[in-house]
Amino acid sequence: MYSQLQPWSTVGVSPCMEQVAGPPIPTRVGEFYKTPRPHPWRPTLGYEVIEMAPLPAQPITNLLVDACRTSHGLAAESLKFPNLVTGFDRNPSHAARAALYTRYTPCDWLQNEIKLYNEANANRYYSGKLCKNNADLMREVDEKIKEGQIESGRKLGERITDVTFWRNEVASELERLIVENGKMQDSRRKLQTVIQILEGQLHIAQECLYHRESRKGIDLVHDEVEKALLKEVEIVRNSEKKLKQIMDRCINQLTNGRAVQHQLQIDIQNKETALGIDNVCHQMNNFTRGLQYYGGIERYDSSIITPEFWTEATNSIVKKSKSERTKSHQLRNDIDNVINAIVHEISEAWAKTNQALDRRVAEMLEAKEKLQTHLHKIQKEIFDVEKSTALIQKTIADKSPVLKVAHTRLEARTHRPNNELCKDDAQFRLNKEVEDINKIVYDLNMKLQQSETQHQQLLRTRSNLESNLKSKIDALFIDREKCMGLRRSCPISSIVKY
Repeated sequence: MYSQLQPWSTVGVSPCMEQVAGPPIPTRVGEFYKTPRPHPWRPTLGYEVIEMAPLPAQPITNLLVDACRTSHGLAAESLKFPNLVTGFDRNPSHAARAALYTRYTPCDWLQNEIKLYNEANANRYYSGKLCKNNADLMREVDEKIKEGQIESGRKLGERITDVTFWRNEVASELERLIVENGKMQDSRRKLQTVIQILEGQLHIAQECLYHRESRKGIDLVHDEVEKALLKEVEIVRNSEKKLKQIMDRCINQLTNGRAVQHQLQIDIQNKETALGIDNVCHQMNNFTRGLQYYGGIERYDSSIITPEFWTEATNSIVKKSKSERTKSHQLRNDIDNVINAIVHEISEAWAKTNQALDRRVAEMLEAKEKLQTHLHKIQKEIFDVEKSTALIQKTIADKSPVLKVAHTRLEARTHRPNNELCKDDAQFRLNKEVEDINKIVYDLNMKLQQSETQHQQLLRTRSNLESNLKSKIDALFIDREKCMGLRRSCPISSIVKY
């Protein structure tokens, strides 16, 4: 197309490349643009907006077709796009050099390779040195951890020996204290036979009062039984006061003995638990199942006392037990010299309470039978009302198909065409039929509502009767089974005399 290549020319200078053949140079229609030059070897890329004219008619194979021919009424406008090739004084070499330029120099490429090699050598050297140091450290750590584990096992063994010694001492003292407490109990029983009877009777009387407080509704009455129970409680308490002074020392001593015994038992349990834990810990090794991590457990100190204070606390419990055994032996010698008279009012109060309970039970049985009779009649009436309600509901349900037929007929007759849609006798009769059915259903629903209301009233009456009957049964059970059962289980047939 061009006879020779020409160098890049400045903007605004006419091109120095002569056209040999081909279409004319496109006309410039815009300004000339340049790209910046960040590197010295990067060329400046310039372009300008030009106008492209339609191509002339060219033959295509054996068909004579005009490529730029347009249909009638369509206007062909010129195309505008940036000129990246012909903008550099129409020089192809400049255009190629501007499109494919080099970003880095060979020196840059060589320096990058050398840097990568040096970095690889340095990393390999550091990795080898680090692996050697890691091996030495792991060997030292294994030895140190093994020695620490052996030392911990030795300390655990010493602790197990100490706890076992004191556990045996406490167990021996506990056996001796249990024997002494048993003897104290035997001495107390010799003096406390009547007092035990009084305490048992007081407990039974209070239990009867407590059970009778469980009565509900109208049955929670202050009757003769409650008065007799209150009188019995008063007599028993007055009798206990007469023997209180004699029994204070004995009760206190037994309380102290049981307290020390409880302390010894708790101490033995704690030591056995500690022995079990320490034995498990002493037998643990690196292959024990169930080992786990507990984060921060080394910073958690659950210790309460020091080993010296622990030894002193255990020794003090043993000394206290010996002191209580000595006091108990002295008190048993004093108890053998003390015998007091026993009051005889309890038997009379006991008999009066039993008679009041028998009369109250008879009254409750009679009231229960009457309530059951009324409840049976109410239940029969409820059955009759439910049967009537079911019949009304069935009658209402039977009217549903008839009402559907009438509604369907009325709806179908609404589709009659034109003048045939007249209000004839059939239409009046259908409307009258629907009104009659609705009135009948309304009356039946009112009757059904009345029946349901009466049914609810009967149910409430039955509920009241059942509630009253249940309260009577509960009160009867309390008086006949609980109260009389307690009193029959511990009869007062005689009073021990000395």
